[in-house]
Amino acid sequence: QVQLVESGGGLVQAGGSLRLSCAASGRTFTMGWFRQAPGKAREFVAAITWGGGNTYYADSVKGRFAITIDNAKNTMYLQMNSLKPEDTAVYYCAAALVLRRDYGMDYWGKGTLVTVSS
Repeated sequence: QVQLVESGGGLVQAGGSLRLSCAASGRTFTMGWFRQAPGKAREFVAAITWGGGNTYYADSVKGRFAITIDNAKNTMYLQMNSLKPEDTAVYYCAAALVLRRDYGMDYWGKGTLVTVSS
């Protein structure tokens, strides 16, 4: 069982930046971020494979968000720039033992709230 703990959420104005962190208790093959806005289904944001060799992004965040991983610290990051009010959501860290075509994950964090004011 892998434990995931997110941090870094908060309130930011539109156009601002935030960096989310996710500390993992063990090694997995894929890690990613998902988000769920009020009244909406959870959606994929970004994913990265161990070692950082491959990254994947939702179209809505390409060019604004960057996912990275520090293997030595078992920690993944999501740098979010040019934030928009529609980025407001609870952001969840997730991890998987394999890379699945639909980014299905095996482990989930409890989430951290990101609020972008207009």
